[in-house]
Amino acid sequence: MVAFIPFAIAGFLVKDYVDVLFNSRTVAYMFIVGGVIFLILEYFYRESPRQIKKAEDVNYKQALWVGIAQIFAIIPGTSRSGATIVGGLLVGLDRKASSDFSFLLAIPVMGAVSGYSLLKHYHDLAGANIMAFAVGFVVAFVVAYLTVKLFLVFIQCFSFVPFGIYRIVFGIILLMIL
Repeated sequence: MVAFIPFAIAGFLVKDYVDVLFNSRTVAYMFIVGGVIFLILEYFYRESPRQIKKAEDVNYKQALWVGIAQIFAIIPGTSRSGATIVGGLLVGLDRKASSDFSFLLAIPVMGAVSGYSLLKHYHDLAGANIMAFAVGFVVAFVVAYLTVKLFLVFIQCFSFVPFGIYRIVFGIILLMIL
């Protein structure tokens, strides 16, 4: 909850202004910026025996800093998990603990954002096919769960360099299309 609070406060304060930033150019630039940050981080990152190895061992101060890093995800095109993983690495978590903490932090964030969106747009759901929504929710949950599991296995074996490169290439392609 300590890591969730900064995002919740910032999100509430800027909720009416985020739509202004949501355009393809901003997304493309933020993909590139995020990729560069991953590459710089990987260049300087070194494993240390003092690093936190388990998400359960994250202290309040580290959680707060990860939460502050998560605020950048309000900008469209910024990866929420990328921001929190980078934040975790910068405050002393190892790759796995940072990734685990990031994905655990997604639960209250996605719940709050989804709940707010449902409340804001409840009238659009009147007469909607609830069964289609339920099937979509279950399929999305299963796919997300499997993706996270595969990502965590990948992270234990490799660095974030491929993600950095992917983000830069995708951002450049998006800018060329624009």
